[in-house]
Amino acid sequence: MELSVLVLIISFVVLLLLSVPIAIAIGITTILTMLFTIPPDPSIITVAQQMATGINSFALLAIPFFILSGLLMGRGGIARRLVDFAKVLVGMFPGGLAYVNVLACMFFGAISGSAAAATSAIGGFMVPMMNKEGYNKNFNTAVTVTGATTGLLIPPSNVLIVYSLASGGVSIAALFIAGYLPGILVGLGLMGVCAVVAVIKKYPVGERVNFIHAIKKFLDAIPSLLLIVIVIGGIIAGYFTATEASAVAVLYSLLLSVVFYREVKIRELPEILLKTVETTAIVMLLIGTSKAMSWILSYENIPQNISAALIGFSESKFVILLMINFILLIVGTFMDMTPAVLIFTPIFLPIVTQLGISPLHFGIVMVLNLCIGLCTPPVGSVLFLGCSIGKTTIARVTKSLLPFYAVMVAALLLVTYIPWIVEVLPHAFGY
Repeated sequence: MELSVLVLIISFVVLLLLSVPIAIAIGITTILTMLFTIPPDPSIITVAQQMATGINSFALLAIPFFILSGLLMGRGGIARRLVDFAKVLVGMFPGGLAYVNVLACMFFGAISGSAAAATSAIGGFMVPMMNKEGYNKNFNTAVTVTGATTGLLIPPSNVLIVYSLASGGVSIAALFIAGYLPGILVGLGLMGVCAVVAVIKKYPVGERVNFIHAIKKFLDAIPSLLLIVIVIGGIIAGYFTATEASAVAVLYSLLLSVVFYREVKIRELPEILLKTVETTAIVMLLIGTSKAMSWILSYENIPQNISAALIGFSESKFVILLMINFILLIVGTFMDMTPAVLIFTPIFLPIVTQLGISPLHFGIVMVLNLCIGLCTPPVGSVLFLGCSIGKTTIARVTKSLLPFYAVMVAALLLVTYIPWIVEVLPHAFGY
């Protein structure tokens, strides 16, 4: 192994162990590796050039808009209305609040495009409610953190936009449409676990609502759910691109939260805008440094070497896909989704395309795989947030998470080996 590759691996691992923020760790690692590859002055310039090139993409304009839309929705009383609507649909079953939690997370995650936002907004309502009804608090936390990840598959999803950039231009609209069935599949699997646990633990049956009350809750939720129809429907119909759709989502969210629901005050908008800028800056720094690292990986022929090693290990499509999934599952335990997508897409995409896997299919597989990492110790950001909301610890909640992990991995394998699940809807809409 060349010295520069050793420097890359060792420096990156050491920086992560020292709890250096992931974007900074990636940037420092890239610079150190380049110092051992090319002279100092060109290496620093190259890092700057690659970072600038990495974020110089029109498609990335959608990210700050969707972040702002998600924050407006999170503050605008959307979560409560979606929880009430989910209660109407599934709350009457044994352990009904667990189903409500998963379904509300799916709705809110799809609207906000953020697993963290879904965990905060839905978990803030559902975890205390479930605790009060006698559900185990570790189970409640496990339901919330796993359910929240479905919103990264069900569009709009920022990470799918990032994958489009990393893959060299896979249609964002096609990725959005392709995420629906896998996201619903994961959600149904999580509900299946909730059903089994509810029977074993004898959790209470939810209250059945009358028809008039159900209609009222449905009407209350319609304006929120319309965002999905407007954004995805507009993209499919060709009225606007994904980037333009993000601006439409902001306008609609602003009108809904400030004018219609009146739960966001005008004086709160500067704070929301500042939070949007902070989050966008973090995401863009991650994208820039990750693109620089991808460049040095390519310069050192690391993707080609990994590809040759995997194909040399086995010619079986089944085995190679299993190995890639295993590697990504490990990566997801210590790396955030955005840098993982940007770094590992150029490594694994050439391999899977040689196997006849479409970039569209692999994108959904990768995102679903890394969703599991968001609720996996030691670095799962959604897991940390969920434990904070549930007032529990990672050690205590891990046991409750195990059956949910099993279902998510099972869904991952189905999506990996049955391309129809991913590709049927995009093909139906002409993508």
